[in-house]
Amino acid sequence: MTRVDSGTVTDLSGRWNDTDSRLVAEEMVTAALSSTWLGTYTKETHRQPVVIVGTVVNRSHEHIDIQTFVSDLSRELINSGKVRFVATKGERDELREERRDQAIHARENTQKGPGRETGADYMMKGYISTILDEQDKTRATYYQVDLELVDLESNEKSWVGQKKIKKVIERKRSVF
Repeated sequence: MTRVDSGTVTDLSGRWNDTDSRLVAEEMVTAALSSTWLGTYTKETHRQPVVIVGTVVNRSHEHIDIQTFVSDLSRELINSGKVRFVATKGERDELREERRDQAIHARENTQKGPGRETGADYMMKGYISTILDEQDKTRATYYQVDLELVDLESNEKSWVGQKKIKKVIERKRSVF
């Protein structure tokens, strides 16, 4: 076993991995935040848009930890400083439960009341799909990640992005 830096590129099997997740998230968030929708929104409203990451569906042939990819997207959006970001649906449920608990058990001057949440303006969602091609001892896997940013008020798609990755794996021949 060898410990390596988490930023080190390791591609042992040719399958989707942590490096793919991180690099695709970085590239697609950069593309989304470089698009015209952000400037238009900021100019019209005089504030940064509030974004949430919705569902990213795994339509590929292999197991992909979608939560890792969603976390990478969330981190890139938050750290960009160009948008505001709200908690996911599951996180909000936990926070609401905490506020209900505070209403009963916390001092009144420290309680956080309901109805003061920030609503998202846009949702980023999408899917990951694959195409396989294999012959003899060579396998090619084509990954396609499609993301879109949807205006939550109008349902208009403000940005659509796509990232493609192709991996070719050649299996070594056995020597007898």
